[in-house]
Amino acid sequence: MYMTDKWEGKEHFNIKRFKYVEFYVGNAKQVVHFYKSAFGFTEYAYCGPETGVYDHVSYVLKNRKIFFVFTTPLKSSHPATDWLKKHGDGVRDVAFDVEDVNFVYKSCIEREAIPHKEPVTIDEEGEFCIASIKTYGDTIHSFIDDSKFNGLWAPKFKKLELPKINTTDTKLVLIDHIVGNVNWDEMDKWRNYYEKVFGFGTFVRFDDGDISTQYSALKSVVLRSKNWKIKLPINEPAEGLKKSQIEEYLEFNEGAGVQHIAILTDDIITSIANLKKNGVDFLDIPDTYYDNLTKRVGGIDEDVKRLKELSILVDRDEYGYLLQIFTKPLQDRPTLFLEIIQRKGSKGFGQGNFQALFESIEKAQGERGNL
Repeated sequence: MYMTDKWEGKEHFNIKRFKYVEFYVGNAKQVVHFYKSAFGFTEYAYCGPETGVYDHVSYVLKNRKIFFVFTTPLKSSHPATDWLKKHGDGVRDVAFDVEDVNFVYKSCIEREAIPHKEPVTIDEEGEFCIASIKTYGDTIHSFIDDSKFNGLWAPKFKKLELPKINTTDTKLVLIDHIVGNVNWDEMDKWRNYYEKVFGFGTFVRFDDGDISTQYSALKSVVLRSKNWKIKLPINEPAEGLKKSQIEEYLEFNEGAGVQHIAILTDDIITSIANLKKNGVDFLDIPDTYYDNLTKRVGGIDEDVKRLKELSILVDRDEYGYLLQIFTKPLQDRPTLFLEIIQRKGSKGFGQGNFQALFESIEKAQGERGNL
């Protein structure tokens, strides 16, 4: 394993934060209800036939600093139709908030980024600027500058009003990192892409000897922006006796794509207790994981008994410790899931939990007949 907090990138432009994550889904209205009732999101904005958009609908949900956009095609000619046929519900766009879309896009293309859409400035209620480039699989990165836009969310959007749902506060704060799965022997290709195009630095690397169980293994690198706002792990399969979780993902997603979104909380015990009350299904962790936990990770603020009840994992690095837990896949295809994470100084990704976590994932794989 390799890990450093030293900046080793060459920042070409500043990315303020994750702007939003856009999902292509088969029925946005139903998915919106799920994320509202289960994860505590609230409605924010909408576009569709009522706003003059006739080939798709998009619902924007918000939870503190997190914005999720759920888009469903209304016509077979919309690109989401073929996308959904191939991948099923999943992440289409990981969008970034930037200061100058034209400069950022031109800068990326000069360093051989794969173009998707050239910059467009829409002059409605102020200026809204957007452009996008391609990354692994059928995923894109949009660049957004809405600093001079006076409307709600984006042009053609209006305030979204839906029936109220009574749920408990899940205390989710912002996106911590977003993980992609790529095909065999392509991890370094995409690492090089992010280093070259964005100037990101690689600060963590795991080889198959670091992430393996009796049956399966994977490799992973983590790239980040200079300001730590953007962290993007990339996984690829490694040789094992049986099919790894990455191979299962690639099979059912029919190629590379976003595997999971990690959401930061500042109170993971309350978050998970409330998410479970709301019906969110998490991976099962064996009780033996909690035997001698404090001997493995040192002293922690939380009650180990309560962590065991909620199946929350703990890991420590030289900077502090973290707590984390993973949902089961959020759709019928075993592809996309969410991670809930609380950082108490730690800059890592729970490498001390890999064994317990992957054995839990393999158990679920076996139940699906995919191990």
